[in-house]
Amino acid sequence: MTTKPITEIMTKDVVTVTPDQFILDVKHIYEKKNFHYHIPVVENNLLVGMISLVDFMYHIAGAGMNDNNPVYKELKVKDIMTQKPFNMPASTTIKEVAKVLSLGKYHAIPILDNSKLVGIVSTADIIKFFIKETK
Repeated sequence: MTTKPITEIMTKDVVTVTPDQFILDVKHIYEKKNFHYHIPVVENNLLVGMISLVDFMYHIAGAGMNDNNPVYKELKVKDIMTQKPFNMPASTTIKEVAKVLSLGKYHAIPILDNSKLVGIVSTADIIKFFIKETK
């Protein structure tokens, strides 16, 4: 069960942004229904950063939801992202990822295969997996 590779439960169609995009694009991603709270930042097919909803909210404090607020067109992704985010290889097991997420330092982990982003897994994904497995 938990020795299965994380690739079996991770989100594979990952929505990403680039460092030079404006945070208006990030706002529009977060406005979509059922979206993860973490957005990987990719440049030249390599993971270079991560934006969490907390990072985003901190930097737009008081900006409101109007797309015309200057902050959305002044700040770029590279200005608010966490650089060199923690990640794990695609060969990692579900149990190994669960152990890392259970420590509470991370809430989502990018999954890489030969340095290329191939997926992302969140604490919610792990919980859903274990609920499904215990039915």
